[in-house]
Amino acid sequence: MSKIPVGISTCLLGKNVRHDGGHKHSRFCTGVLARYFDYRPLCPELEAGLGAPRPAIQLRQDGDAVRLIESKGTEDHTDAMQDWIGSALPGLDDLRGYILMAKSPSCGMERIKVHNDKGRTIHRDGRGLFAEALMDAYPLLPVEEEGRLHDSHLRENFIERVFAYDDWKRMESEGFTRAGLVAFHTRHKFQLMAHCEPSYRELGRLIANQKQEPVDVVAGRYIELFMSTMKKHISRGAHANVMQHMMGFLRETLSASDRAEISEQINAYQRSEVPLIVPMSLLRMAHRRQPGEYLDRQEYMAPYPEELGLRNTI
Repeated sequence: MSKIPVGISTCLLGKNVRHDGGHKHSRFCTGVLARYFDYRPLCPELEAGLGAPRPAIQLRQDGDAVRLIESKGTEDHTDAMQDWIGSALPGLDDLRGYILMAKSPSCGMERIKVHNDKGRTIHRDGRGLFAEALMDAYPLLPVEEEGRLHDSHLRENFIERVFAYDDWKRMESEGFTRAGLVAFHTRHKFQLMAHCEPSYRELGRLIANQKQEPVDVVAGRYIELFMSTMKKHISRGAHANVMQHMMGFLRETLSASDRAEISEQINAYQRSEVPLIVPMSLLRMAHRRQPGEYLDRQEYMAPYPEELGLRNTI
């Protein structure tokens, strides 16, 4: 499998590009995700010509605008940053995800301090200039901060979205067809059902009625709702519902004792007694005994490489 192109803040790769000349090396990014992601590293502050080391900078409110000012001075780097952002963004359209450095006035995705002209914090709901421009330019792109990847549910959700978006972009590169949209929706059905059943049904209706509009229009509407649906947290109950649904496709191969065992482990998962991998492993073993084309096509069975161990902790 070819690696997936993913953007990343350069400091997370252990490069000394921070304002203090240091880095914020993420061993999870370089030691685990790097097996599957082909990183495109960028340090906006370095790329904008601020150098390393460099004076620390902060976001400052200036009327309705937010500017990038040196923390212990008045030097304004906003225009240099915006010029670089404008030149860099068009070259990121092939990315399938982006991992940002938290708390940065350029890369921070959320909860960034914004200061007044005296340097005092006036609120903490800012966003780094590059992060904001990136998310505005590519609203479908899965974006996450490295620090939030320590949360098992956020980590699993982000990586699932990256792999799903990669699937979409591969289809897009071949040209949209109505049959292609049907096939994409079919293989992601159980994932969508887990994330949000009403959205799953709405997307199904969109695909069923797609001949009423040009295929590119349908594709645009579909992926917008698809990616917003995939961001939603999956509850244990929703996972259990999908697994029970899967059991229905395996009824011919499951004995009464098999059904009882799998059902008990699904219930144990709902009670938070076992992780998701336990009932899913039983379902996969049952499926191997009775291969079926429909379940074979379901990305829910293996939405990302099992070696990542993401279902061991949710």
